[in-house]
Amino acid sequence: MSAPTPRYERAARRAQADGRIPALSVALHRADREPWVFTVGDSGNPDHPLGPGTRFRIGSVTKTFTAVLVMQARDEGLVDLDAPIGKYLDVPAHGDATVRRLLSHTAGFQREPYGDIWDTLIAPDAGRMLAELDRAERVLPNARRFHYSNLGLAVLGQMVAGLRGGTWAEVLTERVLTPLGLEHTTAGRPPEAAVGYLVDAYSDAARPEPPVDVGGVAPAAQLWSTAADMAKWAAFLASPEIADPDGRVLAAGTVDEMRWPLTTTDESLWAAGFGLGLILVPEGKRVMHVGHDGAMPGFLAGVYGRRGGDGNPGALGCAVLGSSGTAGQTNELVHELLRLAAELDPAEIRPWRAAPPAPPAYRPVLGRWWSEGMEFVFAWHDGRLQARAAEAPAGRPPAIFEPLPDRPDVLRTVSGREAGELLRLTRDDSGAVVRMHWATYRLTRLQEGFDGGPASDGPETTNRR
Repeated sequence: MSAPTPRYERAARRAQADGRIPALSVALHRADREPWVFTVGDSGNPDHPLGPGTRFRIGSVTKTFTAVLVMQARDEGLVDLDAPIGKYLDVPAHGDATVRRLLSHTAGFQREPYGDIWDTLIAPDAGRMLAELDRAERVLPNARRFHYSNLGLAVLGQMVAGLRGGTWAEVLTERVLTPLGLEHTTAGRPPEAAVGYLVDAYSDAARPEPPVDVGGVAPAAQLWSTAADMAKWAAFLASPEIADPDGRVLAAGTVDEMRWPLTTTDESLWAAGFGLGLILVPEGKRVMHVGHDGAMPGFLAGVYGRRGGDGNPGALGCAVLGSSGTAGQTNELVHELLRLAAELDPAEIRPWRAAPPAPPAYRPVLGRWWSEGMEFVFAWHDGRLQARAAEAPAGRPPAIFEPLPDRPDVLRTVSGREAGELLRLTRDDSGAVVRMHWATYRLTRLQEGFDGGPASDGPETTNRR
């Protein structure tokens, strides 16, 4: 990663200068290059000058880790996402809120635990936070709309800790940080920590903010990390099949489930959505940035991976960590750097190579079919049967099918159009496929009406004067 680095550095320097950020650390991680890390500014920690190893508070990026722990528990059968939280935790109130609703911030929980913790800077421990749930409000009805809640994610983190028989930090280290090699990500404040500041709006003064331990709310906001670790984490959220090919942390399909938008964060803007613990930022042309922002006193963080788009090498993640609690440039820079990486240093174009043909059983399927008056093209690529509408844009992913066990003529749509639905093949006595049904809609080789009549057999018309 050499040619574009002056552009990356300039973007980072501009953000640091315009945002008046005392210390800024940025990193890009991708599948086909060595990581790029850049720092500018002063850590404020005389014993540990600013460098790639400087740790920053990442705030709510912590929630993405807690969400992964919840999904691990779901995959292992310990949790049902649609079960009420009261099934897994002994809580005095709001036990009817489901795990899925808490993950997607649609359970209506108030934003913070009971009390004015941002006045006192004293957070309740896990036991007290849960015991005081009856003093916390459901500020909106369940499933009414998106309402961000640190309390909701904190409750989920304590649920996982209880199910696993340890503290949240212990479970996180054992089940996520260690398997992914995130050695510089910790719950406790490390010696290499940068000082977080409040930068005066009307002068160049910068006031150090006090370190805050959020106690029982740790699963929502406690972690410290480096930009390199967080860029690697962002790459995992975007491309787990590359960053974690053995599924040590989560199966790629589970992360894909987390990325599906369950709600928009603003009904009038639709500029961002929320999945299961993840923020989703559409970038146009079927490109999505997936991750989370973070804020704590004196710190802001942006951690996102890039999904889709031309030039994307896969496992493309970026982290921007800053030691100012007010500089929005921190959260803007992460998206700018992801765009620049795909534009200025695109993935190499792999040459096409011939591959084995489709299995004989599926060769009669290949080619053009018609359904509901629309034309579809079925093809065999990368060892799978695929289909797309003939007029679909080139960048739209095809539907992909997999045969059911012991039923080769019945296939499940595993992704794309009509995901989850069945494709059934009907053969004549010679074994040729003469008709198909996809999501129960008939497909034929010629364009037909719903009554089976050819489109070319329209009624004769007579011109009358």
